[in-house]
Amino acid sequence: MRIPYYHIDSFTQKIFTGNPAGVCILDYWLSDETMMSIAKENGLAETAFIVGKQSNYKIRWFTPDIEMDLCGHATLAAAHVVANYLEPTKNVTFRSNTDELNVGISDGRITMLLPRRVPESAIAPELLLDSVSLKPSKVLKARDYLFIYDTEDEVARLQINTAIFNQINLDPGGLCVSSVGSSVDFVSRYFTPQSTILEDPVTGSAHCSLIPYWSDEIGKRQLRAKQISARGGDLYCEDCGDCVSVAGYAVTYKTGEIEIDD
Repeated sequence: MRIPYYHIDSFTQKIFTGNPAGVCILDYWLSDETMMSIAKENGLAETAFIVGKQSNYKIRWFTPDIEMDLCGHATLAAAHVVANYLEPTKNVTFRSNTDELNVGISDGRITMLLPRRVPESAIAPELLLDSVSLKPSKVLKARDYLFIYDTEDEVARLQINTAIFNQINLDPGGLCVSSVGSSVDFVSRYFTPQSTILEDPVTGSAHCSLIPYWSDEIGKRQLRAKQISARGGDLYCEDCGDCVSVAGYAVTYKTGEIEIDD
């Protein structure tokens, strides 16, 4: 069995930056074990699997370790593949196990409408607080724990003690750290315990919570964001009231086929 496969760098216009995602085009769902094995073999933060046609696709996302409930950068990558390799379209609908995701493409920019997840004040587990090198000024939680810091410099130099961090089970979420930005409205980083890839380069799904939080804090609906991981990524955000809009660019790094036993 041969599966069309694409390696896409999301939230960037330059290869070797942004967040790499695999995209596999299927005629039907493979077993969960097979899709997990493919994701492990790909070795990327996320691999998206899509089934469908005519701008309507079902989508699932796998890390090398678990199936995710939502992945922004792999959805953006999947939309890039649909528009550039499968069918010339400016609108794509992806249906996951929990959500319908509407995506628009214009002049190369891909805009996703994602669920709005307002974070609320929370008390973080002591292990989680002990795992970060700098204590946050505020702790919130939606799907992910959100640690707010006072400056971009604090977010940039924050370190994770993996021996402590990996004792925590946050499935399917993680830890997002954020602050106001020096050249954009806000910056962030994202970490997942017990994961093959500790720091996710650019995390679209985390912005489901970051956007409503910073929109309220800053008093703006339209926001520019940057994830300041080693690879980095640029996001164009909007709080739409009942959902959030997350937009960015994507570039193709590799195309090919995966060959497995049917």
